[in-house]
Amino acid sequence: MNKLVYILAFTLSVFSCKNASKVEDKKSDNALPKTIVRLDASQVAQTPLSLVSAEEKTISPVFKVNGIIDVPPQNMVSVSMPLGGYLKSMKLLPGMHFNKGEVIATMQDPKYIELQQEFLIAKSRLEMLQKEFARQKELNSSKASSDKVFQQAKEAYESATITFRSLSEKILLIGIDPNKLNENSLSRTIPIYAPISGFVSKVNVNVGKYVNPTDVLFELVNPEDIHLALNVFEKDMEHLFMGQKVIAYTNNHPEVKYKCEVILIGKDIGSDRSINIHCHFEQYDKQLVPGTYMNAEIIGAGRKAVVIPDEAVMHEGADSYIFIEKAANEYEKIKVETGIIEGLDIEITSASGKDLLKEKIVSKGAYTLWMKLNNVAEE
Repeated sequence: MNKLVYILAFTLSVFSCKNASKVEDKKSDNALPKTIVRLDASQVAQTPLSLVSAEEKTISPVFKVNGIIDVPPQNMVSVSMPLGGYLKSMKLLPGMHFNKGEVIATMQDPKYIELQQEFLIAKSRLEMLQKEFARQKELNSSKASSDKVFQQAKEAYESATITFRSLSEKILLIGIDPNKLNENSLSRTIPIYAPISGFVSKVNVNVGKYVNPTDVLFELVNPEDIHLALNVFEKDMEHLFMGQKVIAYTNNHPEVKYKCEVILIGKDIGSDRSINIHCHFEQYDKQLVPGTYMNAEIIGAGRKAVVIPDEAVMHEGADSYIFIEKAANEYEKIKVETGIIEGLDIEITSASGKDLLKEKIVSKGAYTLWMKLNNVAEE
């Protein structure tokens, strides 16, 4: 019985000592300022910390924007038929590639025959009146004919010349070479040739449909000068400059990066307080069709900055903090102002008046100190 009492008394004594030790530790921690964390020997063993120094390096601000694949107006062609007519045949589908000068469709209409007929008649009449004009000119020079007859021949010849040239231009509009047209080459069909090399954006007609002169048959795109049009907000305008590097990617394949360069910066600010800039692809991917939505990262001009590892910064609402070594196993929380993040580093623009280049900063283990400080403050 005495032995049992002795054991119980010893146990209570040890427990009381431990509680007293904890109380003393709490009192010790509570006696410190709310920005100081002190680790005892056991905590040092259990809390692996790494100290780093801030460094000064050149960093480039990167801001994210979005936009679409765009085509300059001069690289988009709307194909129409100036005289109208019926579409006899075509071989185009949206997305199909074609070469300049390739026959992409065939039109037919009786008016084409009538125009060719009028042209050949005007050509024959011009040849006759040209000979008559030359004959009357020679007779008039020797006074063998009157000036009135000569003037009539001249007026008839000039009128026929105007008619011939007018019909020649109409013939050219429908894709026929007037120098090759004769009575043996009359045709009720005419080909439509591709004016550029590129791909088909839209097909607005079908075979057998009658089209008016104002109707657009096809919309063609020349991909050689396709641009990336991006919207940049007013607050980021100061970071823009010609020749600036841009990295673009799609939502579906963000891992595929496209290198671009700024070639045009807009001057008008829209209602959403943004401007439009145009970028040129260093190497264009034909899979990027006009209208494709794109994300982009614009790389600003490099500047000198003081940076530390991003893991060293703790955030609380809109405020940011770091821990610096004050003494052996003792660390102080200080408020900092942060700038841009580049890779694993973060820019520090202000550190409560301290020169971080001369301080030892807690990198790995900063979160543990943050939790310990907050726990002590709560107790």
